[in-house]
Amino acid sequence: MAAKNKKVEEYKGFEQGPIRPPSEAYSLLIRVTRNCPWNKCKFCPVYKGEKFSLRPAEHVKKDIDAIHGHIQALREMSGGASRISRDDIDLYNSNLPSNERQAFMAALNWYAAGMESVFLQDANSLIIKSQDMIDILRYLREKFPGIVRITSYARSHTVSRIKDEDLAEMKSAGLNRIHIGLESGSDEVLDLIRKGATKASHIKAGQKVVRAGIELSEYIMPGLGGKALSRTHALETADALNQINPDFIRIRTLAIPGNVPLAEDYEAGRFEKLTDYEAIQELLLLLENLDGIQSKIRSDHILNLFQELEGKLPEDKPKMMETLRTFLNMPPHQRMLYQVGRRLGLFSRLTDLDNPGLCRQVEETCRQYGITPDNADAVINDLMKRFI
Repeated sequence: MAAKNKKVEEYKGFEQGPIRPPSEAYSLLIRVTRNCPWNKCKFCPVYKGEKFSLRPAEHVKKDIDAIHGHIQALREMSGGASRISRDDIDLYNSNLPSNERQAFMAALNWYAAGMESVFLQDANSLIIKSQDMIDILRYLREKFPGIVRITSYARSHTVSRIKDEDLAEMKSAGLNRIHIGLESGSDEVLDLIRKGATKASHIKAGQKVVRAGIELSEYIMPGLGGKALSRTHALETADALNQINPDFIRIRTLAIPGNVPLAEDYEAGRFEKLTDYEAIQELLLLLENLDGIQSKIRSDHILNLFQELEGKLPEDKPKMMETLRTFLNMPPHQRMLYQVGRRLGLFSRLTDLDNPGLCRQVEETCRQYGITPDNADAVINDLMKRFI
């Protein structure tokens, strides 16, 4: 009996997913897959209740064509000048069918940002057939030869199954950087938060990316092991990173909004969340144990206590550790001021405590809401939930 014909998905227009890394703020977002194929991580609020699916490569190319057409129109509007009149933009947009306006706004924002980088969405774009990914990458480069960087999220489980020669061909076709959520190098922590990965699979995947010559960003999450596994989390994560030697180590401090599975464990007392002080102790332990690698540390997220915690290993390691030790050695009241000021968006570095005007604003907020060194972490937990 003949097999039934597979239903062909109809192209319904340009798509964009919900998230991208902070480092891709000025990138064009091209959606290759929808949502997350794993979607079980207990700390993650994104994609819950959403079905994962692959977009046909031809649909992705149609999205690229749509952006290309709008970029051409914007170039014509500029007439070679550096600015485009708002009236011309509004007129062009008003004449578009409603289902094409999202693509135009994406093109307009990218054009204004300089058109240098592209981020392939959603959570695990490399899960598609390798040849489809290579075709998409080549098509992007063909349409926009001035692109400097193309990046994507990927899961370690997926990368570890891609052939080395396919990763090398993706590199040749234009894939410059892969973002992987390592989160932890501890198998106990990875099992606790249902990451769907092991320390060994993280190391294997990371080493494959490095071997292929593709830049690698590994994300780590201080506090993810809670109080019970804090030390193990720090030491095992450092060990995994030492074996991978990624280009970037990006810090994402744990927050627990009410809509994630980990919140149930937290509310029931099965998971004890670290205070800011304890999380910084853990981060210091991790930094102390990073050895023999040349990674760049990046603290590029509002959830992190220190925006200034950035540098290149090994030369900047003493400076970064000194920042953490300075905070840990502060009097409780001063630590509280910095914690609250940072989470209010008033502070970005410890030296902001030397600004009398900013400190007065934080002091007033603490008085208004009854924040003290004893309850600061509870109040801050609520503030952090708003940024998820």
